[in-house]
Amino acid sequence: QVQLVESGGGSVQAGGSLRLSCAADINTDNIACMGWFRQAPGKEREGVAAVDRHGSTVYADSVKGRFTISKDNAKNSLFLQMNSLNPEDTAMYYCAAKWFYPAGTYCLASNKQDYWGQGTQVTVSS
Repeated sequence: QVQLVESGGGSVQAGGSLRLSCAADINTDNIACMGWFRQAPGKEREGVAAVDRHGSTVYADSVKGRFTISKDNAKNSLFLQMNSLNPEDTAMYYCAAKWFYPAGTYCLASNKQDYWGQGTQVTVSS
């Protein structure tokens, strides 16, 4: 069983920044893609950003230009730098891994992920 552990969530004011981290207990270089997802109360879980094994990234339109995903295979870690946060970004954020290909847009599909972390809460106040 793969373990993914998120950290870095918290409460910030609108316009602020947070950096989320996800530590994996496996070699992340072997994973087709890893990504960040979020779920706000009363809403479905949605893909935020993902990066594949070759470093290609994909973002949800709502976060393009504000969020940056990165992966450090030497540390088996995934990161999400979130800038210009707004109240609509408030949600539980989850790290996920998709073990097998295909990657691409599948990396942002919640129902295509194989492993999930427990989540870290992000709250943005106006």
